[in-house]
Amino acid sequence: MSASTVRGTIAGMGQRANPAFAVGVVAVALAALAYATTMASIQHHTYVHVMAGVLWTGTDLFIGVILGPVIGGLDEEASAAVFERLTPKTAFFLPSMAFLTIATGIPLALRLGVFPNAGPWLALFTLFNVVPILLLLGWRLNAFDDWRWQVPFAVGTVGSLVWVGLTIGTFQMIEPALAVALVLVTLLSVQGFGFLMPGEIRIYKQMVSPAPDASVISAIGQQNAKLGGLQGLVQLVLIADMVYLRYGGF
Repeated sequence: MSASTVRGTIAGMGQRANPAFAVGVVAVALAALAYATTMASIQHHTYVHVMAGVLWTGTDLFIGVILGPVIGGLDEEASAAVFERLTPKTAFFLPSMAFLTIATGIPLALRLGVFPNAGPWLALFTLFNVVPILLLLGWRLNAFDDWRWQVPFAVGTVGSLVWVGLTIGTFQMIEPALAVALVLVTLLSVQGFGFLMPGEIRIYKQMVSPAPDASVISAIGQQNAKLGGLQGLVQLVLIADMVYLRYGGF
């Protein structure tokens, strides 16, 4: 998928989602991230992180546990019609909330002093996020032979490996609950950006094709709904782990 195609997909998704909604969701997420990581007190930083996580988790659970089964009972035409309206909005909302949750969570852990010796762990975290996500994007979007995918993949892989090489010498074990959190966040990130997001792009490409196939739109949408529900369940485990890490028990 070329860079112009990607830009066209984003613009087209934004038009179908409602441009004000698409721009507003992304702008609010970026503004909240900037505020939380620069000027916010620890209390306000925690609020931004928790609320982003609540919105991310709640939306995934709603789609997977409530909306998904309802849509699953519809015929293909009706199911596809729902996903054609839903997907453009979730394509902006869920990645924004996921990114905001993760991007505020790590700095918050550093501010709270529960993430000592973070360098090598963040290097490994970056490696195990960036490389699988880019590989999955290349595979699911048929972009392995496109230099616009090859360059980010090369830069991301080499940069991650160099960071690991520079910091691995100071590697030390951390609190088990924090290590579990990093693993769970990695699973969520890879699944969200490597599976769910390409699925949404494939739905959009069907929507704008000369002859949209309702069965394909319905199948991908229902698969994404199930994966979203699974994400919500993993997020509940992550929340329990975070409570344990922050307060030392239940």
